[in-house]
Amino acid sequence: MEKPTPDEVAAAAGRTIPDVIGPDLDVLFCGINPGLWSAAVGHHFARPGNRFWPALHRSGFTPHQLDPADSATLPDHRLGLTDLVERASARADEIGYDELVLGGKALLAKLETHRPTWLAVLGVGAYRWAFGTPDAMVGPQPEPLADTRVWVLPNPSGLNAHYTLDRLTEEFARLRETVQNA
Repeated sequence: MEKPTPDEVAAAAGRTIPDVIGPDLDVLFCGINPGLWSAAVGHHFARPGNRFWPALHRSGFTPHQLDPADSATLPDHRLGLTDLVERASARADEIGYDELVLGGKALLAKLETHRPTWLAVLGVGAYRWAFGTPDAMVGPQPEPLADTRVWVLPNPSGLNAHYTLDRLTEEFARLRETVQNA
């Protein structure tokens, strides 16, 4: 995957990235929205420093660390990717409350169509806003969405320094162990 130029990154504002989704998924991972770097290259969690791919592998979901360009192979591992809000922005805080609520409704439709066993939302604040659950914490949620069980994970962005890669991996591993033991 080639590094995009600064102009290509800037021009990616508002672009979308296709979902990696299908039937029979154990986990559908859901980001807040694509970053500009990801939208410029057309792959989820593509910005260097994003810890999604390392955490996914280190937690045991994949046998080796995938590259963002390998995301189309995720369904081979019964995994998928989507976003709450489809449009790319420089920062997640550029996404407003109304967009998150609308994104939550669109996500419900995807869950009803594809019926993954688990939805893993990558960002507790976005989950709280999108689904009106102000007390939600990282971990399994008590209520399903469209018959899909929900797990909230920390945002893997490098900007979320509160969670080291090791702590992020531990949270991913808790979900993987639950999925595996179901």
